[in-house]
Amino acid sequence: MRVDIYRRAEHDGIFSHLAVPEDKNIPEEATSTDWELEVKAHEIADDAADLPEFHIGKPLQQIAEKGYAITSLKDM
Repeated sequence: MRVDIYRRAEHDGIFSHLAVPEDKNIPEEATSTDWELEVKAHEIADDAADLPEFHIGKPLQQIAEKGYAITSLKDM
């Protein structure tokens, strides 16, 4: 699956990331913040357990459940 990766600044130079299926809009519940496009058409392997470079756990499961995957700040 290919996704577009967005980021937003949190605190102390930390960024959270949002993965949205390629060419889909950011879901309405996530549009209230200032997301910047970071990576276009990032490939996620079909068996990917996580995206460690973006601190996103279970990206495919998250996308299946809610249409996007997001960083877990508690793991950062």
